[in-house]
Amino acid sequence: MEEVNRVLGGGIVPGSLVLVGGDPGIGKSTLLLQISGILSKQTHKVLYVSGEESIRQTKMRADRLGIDSDELYILAETDVHVIAEQMEQVQPKVVIIDSIQTVSQEDITSAPGSVAQVRECTATFMKIAKTKGVAIFIVGHVTKEGTIAGPRLLEHMVDAVLYFEGERHHTYRILRSVKNRFGSTNEIGIFEMKEFGLDEVSNPSEMFLEERAHGAAGSIVISSMEGTRPVLVELQALISPTSFGTPRRMATGVDHHRVSLIMAVLEKRVGLLLQNQDAYVNVAGGVKLNEPALDLGIAVSIASSFRDKPTSPYDVVIGEIGLTGEVRGVSRIEQRVLEAHKLGFKRVIVPMKNTTGWTAPKGMKVIGVESVSEALDAVFGGKE
Repeated sequence: MEEVNRVLGGGIVPGSLVLVGGDPGIGKSTLLLQISGILSKQTHKVLYVSGEESIRQTKMRADRLGIDSDELYILAETDVHVIAEQMEQVQPKVVIIDSIQTVSQEDITSAPGSVAQVRECTATFMKIAKTKGVAIFIVGHVTKEGTIAGPRLLEHMVDAVLYFEGERHHTYRILRSVKNRFGSTNEIGIFEMKEFGLDEVSNPSEMFLEERAHGAAGSIVISSMEGTRPVLVELQALISPTSFGTPRRMATGVDHHRVSLIMAVLEKRVGLLLQNQDAYVNVAGGVKLNEPALDLGIAVSIASSFRDKPTSPYDVVIGEIGLTGEVRGVSRIEQRVLEAHKLGFKRVIVPMKNTTGWTAPKGMKVIGVESVSEALDAVFGGKE
């Protein structure tokens, strides 16, 4: 699974302890069972320990995913000492613990899932992983706030923390690394949930843009770096007169504080009267983005919706905005522009600082801008 390899930093490291968290029903067990199936087919012994399902239930899930291997061992057990004995007997290369909240040690009086049990059981698995060189994946439940349940110490103990996220009503899932001793913490892997399990999405930009409406005001395509991979997504904004005393500012997929800041810059430096307008900003496809290069896209989509002027479907905008209205340079411009070119975009508006030191792909027009006003003129057909 290339997407899993990317998020882990190149692949599974022997002796590593990886924590995988996510909402109930999002597909954590499915993902780890699929990984187990792939590894066992490569003649690596895998022990899948299920504390939540019986062996029969796990077998039904494996049949649905088309997994059948002699090297994949299933164990339905919640006692840590029994699990350790079985690991000693089977001598697996990879172990999956599903989940850490269900396993317990007899000598600790508190219930499974309590702080003491989770801490001690994780410490036991960490010792086994480091001394035996076994890669162990631990599934962790999440709280209502979306963070992993149990002590924060749990995240400090493990080598990598991965979150499996996505909307239950969308078929797309994102595996995101938030801690990784062996690789970048900005990488994401994208999957699509299908009838026979999770399918890798090798070109996420195409997926995020496939339903884009052409000629609609308030829509622009931006290029965001997710680790080492550029991802093109559609940014949408809707500006409408407010019917409240205080205008509403709502954002999905981007930081709403950043949206308020950019609206203030547009009002002060460009002269758009936005103080009596409600603003709704959305990243299409349910993905969450958090990097400064989105700023110019947010500004252009807001201005497009406010003026009711559609943007060109062949434009991509990239750039960070400062409080004085200047457009600041961003990193990895060449990769971002190359991704836009691959998907058929003809024009890219970038910070002036990023126009030198590299060669644009043939057929791609690069426009350098120094301020938000210049960027808006370039997008809406003013002076370039």
